[in-house]
This record gives sequence, structure tokens and C-alpha cells, in this order.
Amino acid sequence: MDNTPRNGGQLLVDCLLGLGAVKAFGVPGESYLAVLDALYDTVGRLDYVLCRNEGGAAFMAAAWGKLTGQPGLCFVTRGPGAANAMIGVHTARQDSAPMILFVGQISTDMREREAFQEVDYRATFGKIAKWAVEIDEVDRIPELIARAWTVATTGRPGPVVVALPENMLTARTTVPPLVRPARIHRAAPAATAMAEVHDLLRTACRPLILMGGANWTEAGRDALRRFAEAAAIPVVAAFRFQDQFDNHSAAYVGEAGVGMPAHVKALIREADLILAINVRFGEMTTDGYTLLSVPVPQQALIHVHPSPDEIGKIYVPTIGIPADPSEFAAALDGQVGNWAERSRAARAEYEQSFDLLPLPSPVDMGEVMRWLQSHLPQDCILTHGAGNFTVWPDKFYRFGRKARLLGPQSGAMGYGLPAAIAASLAFPDRRVVCFAGDGDFQMNCQELATLRQHGATPIVLILNNGIYGTIRAHQEREYPGRVSGTTMFSPDFVALAKAYGLHAERVERTADFAGAFQRAEAFGHGAVLDLVIAPEAITPRQTLSQIRAAALAAKP
Repeated sequence: MDNTPRNGGQLLVDCLLGLGAVKAFGVPGESYLAVLDALYDTVGRLDYVLCRNEGGAAFMAAAWGKLTGQPGLCFVTRGPGAANAMIGVHTARQDSAPMILFVGQISTDMREREAFQEVDYRATFGKIAKWAVEIDEVDRIPELIARAWTVATTGRPGPVVVALPENMLTARTTVPPLVRPARIHRAAPAATAMAEVHDLLRTACRPLILMGGANWTEAGRDALRRFAEAAAIPVVAAFRFQDQFDNHSAAYVGEAGVGMPAHVKALIREADLILAINVRFGEMTTDGYTLLSVPVPQQALIHVHPSPDEIGKIYVPTIGIPADPSEFAAALDGQVGNWAERSRAARAEYEQSFDLLPLPSPVDMGEVMRWLQSHLPQDCILTHGAGNFTVWPDKFYRFGRKARLLGPQSGAMGYGLPAAIAASLAFPDRRVVCFAGDGDFQMNCQELATLRQHGATPIVLILNNGIYGTIRAHQEREYPGRVSGTTMFSPDFVALAKAYGLHAERVERTADFAGAFQRAEAFGHGAVLDLVIAPEAITPRQTLSQIRAAALAAKP
């Protein structure tokens, strides 16, 4: 047992090392100098990634947690630093991503005086984080850090906020640090519950699997795919979790999210049984809570989730099963029926959704996506922030078993670039591509400095149309002819990226994209490609399948 005397900052860092942490993202502050001092000795084991804004740092931590399954760590200073970081905490919460935000805090002897940058973090983060705590006894650091790690990673994963009073970090102690995380087995479903599931599936006429979450094991994803293919049950991914199911599988039929295809809406609405695995029923996945009636759906609902708090939160299930999604998938029996004809029809609709008409734009994103699909490696990682442009990676890329998607369920602009940096640092040998609108990119473009300083290598595609496209679309629908506050002036993105030491090009024609992307890859130190997109072409026009459906609906 290591009883070496150390201060609270050193004890905290030693505990994180014992738990297996290898990266921490942050912006330095005088409120946690003792932690920064302890990190001086951990280079190569636990590296501190210096960011340019706490919001970007928190996004990186949230993305790290979602991608790796280990808590993304973020260190920020008190008051303004914590306020900036809140956007990442909110995103981690809605993404169900494990994260721990460490916030410097005033000394305990100054409480309740409205001291410089004083904030009550329990009150501030209490409804956003899974747990918010202030450590004010140095001897309790191992206990509370162990709990924070466990809370962040178990049940429905999510963010934890830990406030660190300055005098607690400088106080001395001989309490030993943590040496390993808790070994917690994944909860398996009861045999009686599985028997009920199989009985309901056997009697269903129009079953559907709705799956989501990022805390699957590879074995669990494969087990669910094998079951769905054997039973020929169509599978729909919840909002921005389409990377968790092999899109090349005959069972996969699309994503229930923003811009939900008509055939996906119909599958959910017309199902007589929905097997919802690891899903929190958010607004996007339910089309504004219209596809299932609240609180009792017309469809029979089997809701499987590792957190009992999610079961029955919005919809009263026919069966609720608190279980790990991978353990549940492993217990499914493929001999429950066969709905091959319905599954084939749904798959055909999904395939037809890729039949884009030519876009009236200097750079045709339909062609860009087709080229990327054929060029990117199977284990690529795509990231994006928020805006109409996200329909391209979300709806027009087929994610295989190894590819991953990092897109914020919170709808937070500016997430894509920090997420791409975190992904590249987590997996330096994988190709990372960030999609960003011109407005979205400018939310965190300063993190290009973080990218260059720490050796991340993502390729950033800026879909540049000169407007806040999503808001403009709403504006033109609700207040036609009265455009206000949605036209942007932007800098020279190529010059900006080059100032940060990156490769950068402006792509003005579709035919020039492939060469520009390959030059970006060859540079090897990160790149920005500024794609010229017509304002009206930021999202796809109707697909051939949509036109056919409209024509059929118009027939008498």
C-alpha cells in the first residue's frame, strides 16, 4: 500500500492513473495549480491536452467518453471556466457518454462570501450531470473519485462534475491512491424475461427493433445483427447511433432522427411490436413524440435499458427489462419467426434513399459522399456538429462494423472539430473526418491550435454556404420573405487553417474534391477543405424514392 505523503492534487492524479486514465483535456487555471503540477510528472502516461476554450475541451472529453467507453476527463477553472464547459456536460448527458468534469473551486474558508468566481456547482450542474460533488476533505479523494468513475460508466453512462477546493488540493495526506477501477459485471436479463420476449416476438406480425446507445460491446453488436438477420426483423437506429449497427446488413433499414425518412416513420408507427434496446426515447427518435402515443403506445413495447430510471420514463412498456444491451442481445433466440418480405421491402426503401438527384451546387455533396464511401477505410471515424449539413454524414454514409460516428444528440454547434481532435488522439492510426458548416466551424475553430500542438490529424470538410442554414430554413417557412440574422460573413478559411500550420484548400468544383482530399491525406498533419456549397443545396433535394412516393400519393 502506497502511503507516501502527497498533496491533494498529486493524490487525485495518482488515482486517475490507477483507474487507467491516459488523456485529460482542459484549459489551465490558478484554482487547480496543484493538479497541473502533478501532471508535470505524468507525460506519456496521463497527458494533459491543452485546449483553447473550456467548451472545446469539454466537447473533447464528451467525445472521448462516447468513443472509448472510458470517462472523458476535463479540467477547467472555477466560475467562467465551468460556465464555458457546461455545453460539453449537457452534450455528454444527452449522448449518454461517460465524462468527468473537474472544476477548480475557491478555498473552503471563503464560502458564502461571493468570493472571486465562486459558484455552487451542485446547484449549477445538479440537473444536467448524473452527479455533482465537491471534495472538501483531502482524505476522501480516492473514495469520491472511485464513485465518480463508477457513476459515469454504469447504468446510463453520463457526466459527473467534481469541484476541487483550492485548499483541499494543497493539503497533505498519506491516504493511498486508487490502483484499479471497480470490476462491475454487466447485468444479464432474467430467463423469465427472455421467455416473455420470445413469446411476444413469435406472435407479432410487424415487429421492429429500435436500437441505440454507444455502450455496446463488439460481441453484443454482432449478436444483435445475427439475431435480426436470422429472424429478418428490420432494425432502425435511434438518432445518431447508426454506427452501432452494420449498415451493410440486410436487416438495417435506416435512422430515426432529424429528417427521418418516410419509410422509417411508417415502420415505427405501423409496428405492432417494438423491441427498443438501449434507447432513451428522445424527441428526434420519436418525431416529436408522435410516432408512439404518450404514455401508453399503441404498439407493444419491450424496453431494454441498463438503467431502470429510463424504463417507463416516458412510455409505459409492455415489458421493461433492466439489462445491459450486449448481454440482452446475446440471450436472444433467432428462432422466433421470419418477416423476410417486410424486411426486404424496408431495406429496399433504405437503399433507394441514396438515389440523389444532381444538386445545383458548385460542389455536389451527393457525389462527395459517394466518393468518400468508396475511399475511406472501414474503421474511419466521422464527426460533426449541428446544422442542416449533418444530413450528409448521418443519412448518406453507410457505417460498417468498424466505422464510428460522433454527432451530438444535444444539437450543439461546434462539437465536430473538438470531437475529431479527441478521436484522432484516441486512435491516431484511424482516418478521422469532420463535417462542419461554416457557422458550426466558427464556434470552435480556435481548437485548430490544439489539433496542431498535440499532433491530431483529422481532415475537416467545411460545407460553406454563407448562412445559418437550419435557422434560415425555419425562418423562410415561418416568416417568408423576411430574412433576418442568418446571413454570415466568414473569414478566409484556407488562410486561417494555414496560419495554424495545416494543409488547406478551397474546393470550388465537384471534380476537384478527390484530389484535394488525397493531398490532405498526404500532408499527414491535419487539413481543412473549404467546400463551396450553394445556399439552397446544403441539404439533399428529393430522392427518387421520395418522388415516386409523392407521385403515388397524388394518384386518384
